Amino acid sequence: MSDIWWQTKGEGDCHLVLLHGWGLNAQVWDCITPELSTHFTLHLVDLPGYGRSRGFTALTLRQMTDLILSQAPEKAVWLGWSLGGLVASQAALLAPERVNALVTVASSPCFSAQDDWAGIKPDVLAGFQHQLSEDFQRTVERFLALQTLGTETAKQDARLLKSAVLSLDMPSAEVLNGGLEILKTVDLREVLTGLSMPFLRLYGRLDGLVPRKIVPLLDEMWPESESVIFPKAAHAPFISHPDAFCDTLVALKSRL
Repeated sequence: MSDIWWQTKGEGDCHLVLLHGWGLNAQVWDCITPELSTHFTLHLVDLPGYGRSRGFTALTLRQMTDLILSQAPEKAVWLGWSLGGLVASQAALLAPERVNALVTVASSPCFSAQDDWAGIKPDVLAGFQHQLSEDFQRTVERFLALQTLGTETAKQDARLLKSAVLSLDMPSAEVLNGGLEILKTVDLREVLTGLSMPFLRLYGRLDGLVPRKIVPLLDEMWPESESVIFPKAAHAPFISHPDAFCDTLVALKSRL
């Protein structure tokens, strides 16, 4: 039986589960955990097959979420970045009584571009899947570079992301392919309309992977949710703008 790597830190009365994105691991949160741990009890997780959660093959979104729910606190705010946003959203759908609030960061309920929907072109995702079989470390590094394009601190931010990846063993090509398959095929737009818990969506205005065009569409589709756009951020606002990011989460906590 493989185990999910899980670390709990902080002394806040509100539990916060943090789920990272594709190709990465929980060390990506290192820039904000000192500040957040003064307000929350943090649950840092390496998604199955990523970072220190070894021994997993490629999983579906449902399988991944079920595994994380089995180790999660009974009640928590769930925050997911990018791919992790889909996992956090699935947790809110499967166990709404355990999710005090849902926060998605630079995430989309449907990452793949469609006729009426802005996103990552399917051929780009397919290209990444093909390149993984040839040189997956270089492919992951290219994907990370896309995440910080356009910000004032793009090179520094990309270095931080890269160091989080390279500090631990790389996920297998199979696990990475499985993650891309989730990004390519999952569409939670309709099912998330019924959520009843507070739902906060955080975006970077310069994000090339989750275009800001989708924000007003989701504002209309999910009128009970709230959206915040960080004007000078791209796909990793917690790295480029850590103070503003933490302030937003602390403000959410005060309303729960």
